[in-house]
Amino acid sequence: MPSIGAGPAVGAYDDPPSDASVIERSWEEPDVFAELFHRYSDDIHLYAARRLGTETADDLMAETFVIAFQQRRRYDVSRPHARPWLYGIVTNLIGQHRRAEARRLRALSRVASAGPAEAEPLAERVAAKVSAESSRGELTGALAALPARHRDVLLLIAWGDLDYAETAEALRVPVGTVRSRLHRARTALREALGGSDPTALHEETEETDRG
Repeated sequence: MPSIGAGPAVGAYDDPPSDASVIERSWEEPDVFAELFHRYSDDIHLYAARRLGTETADDLMAETFVIAFQQRRRYDVSRPHARPWLYGIVTNLIGQHRRAEARRLRALSRVASAGPAEAEPLAERVAAKVSAESSRGELTGALAALPARHRDVLLLIAWGDLDYAETAEALRVPVGTVRSRLHRARTALREALGGSDPTALHEETEETDRG
């Protein structure tokens, strides 16, 4: 694998090439693949950190790009944007840590319920990102109780900022499945949070802005 982070970014002085162009060029010039790292490593790291914590995120972010590099010749270059592909890889890696994620969310729930002064800043970001009106402790506890496949859809949309089609691409499921899982996740959260809908605002924005 090329030395990630080394060398100038592809297209630094011109209009940047598409992700697909970068990947295709990297088939013969492996160092070019580092451009995808420059573009998306921070986003992938933040998403993994929100789900599993910073220390684990360091490893998952690095592993995501190692896997992506190894699989780059299998990438469908008719898809210009690689974000869904990369989020799919990191979500699969997170899937190997399901129990750790659930434990983390339950721990955040307990800490947040202890009082605002003791709440980890992450809990506040979680609540803000999904427009939660309920307490942070209730929200994180409700997230922990979701089936993993429903949590993946909800958090790819809420934290990864993917739309329905991108989420479907990341998870390799039909868009209808994404909608169904999101609906079930939101229903479960409403029941756990006494009727409030912490994802309604995000979904309305998603429908309006992305169609």
